[in-house]
Amino acid sequence: MGTLSGMTGFARVTGEAAWGGWAWEAKSVNGRSLDVRVNVPPGAEALEREVKAMAAARFNRGSLQVGLRIELAASGATAVINEALLADLAQAARKVSGRELSSEAIATLMAVKGVVDAGATSTRDVMDEAAIALLAAAAGEALDGLAEGRRAEGASLAVLLGDLLNEMERLTGVAETFAGAQPDLIRAKLTKQLEDLDREGRVDAERYAAEVALSAAKADVREELDRLAAHIKTGRELLQAGSPAGRKLDFLAQELNREANTLCSKSLSLDLTNAGLGLKGVIDQFKEQSANVE
Repeated sequence: MGTLSGMTGFARVTGEAAWGGWAWEAKSVNGRSLDVRVNVPPGAEALEREVKAMAAARFNRGSLQVGLRIELAASGATAVINEALLADLAQAARKVSGRELSSEAIATLMAVKGVVDAGATSTRDVMDEAAIALLAAAAGEALDGLAEGRRAEGASLAVLLGDLLNEMERLTGVAETFAGAQPDLIRAKLTKQLEDLDREGRVDAERYAAEVALSAAKADVREELDRLAAHIKTGRELLQAGSPAGRKLDFLAQELNREANTLCSKSLSLDLTNAGLGLKGVIDQFKEQSANVE
């Protein structure tokens, strides 16, 4: 038995490294096809293609948004002073001023670009091969968590859709009970019309019998009821097979609705019409919920 998956879910995976902390967030909503959008900080662009490939390996449908946030550690690297450059600047300053430099003057010189290398100041500085590999593995964990969330939704959908199929089966049985009365209703209807229009009895009895038989054949709903039963059986098989099943379930809902419409149009009794309308209502719910299935 397969597993049914929905298309809505959310997952978050966090972690830390020497250079700082990171968090992957992956969320998805319904989509007719698979659409994956990846948002990563500068320097981590190599992850985008890898994340999309991992998503394609796990999902068939849905609109996914996968984002990475990185917070660099304040002490991620030790500042390095370019002593040679500082010495050259200090010597030039003493030559100009003619005296030794104060601590304030030295602090001013250290602010000159190139004197102090503060280490990693952006994500580009820390995105080496090891960091990319670490974050790619974490992205896989986030996508696995998202898949698990979608399977949880799918389990709930399977129960709901199964209940709706059971209700369709019940209403089909109700319709079958009233369908047997269709020939008698046709005969009564035509007899009344004949009495109103042919008071002199000029219509041939054989012609009348043939007309009754033809009308009864047109009003026969057994074929529609058989197809409804077959479609319900197919629906249960699709639920048992698991995802991907969303597109097939959507098409099945259209076919179910077609048969229910025909049933209503052929109906000659209020009871059969009500059964058909009840079927249409349940089928609409089935179609609506099927749109959530991967």
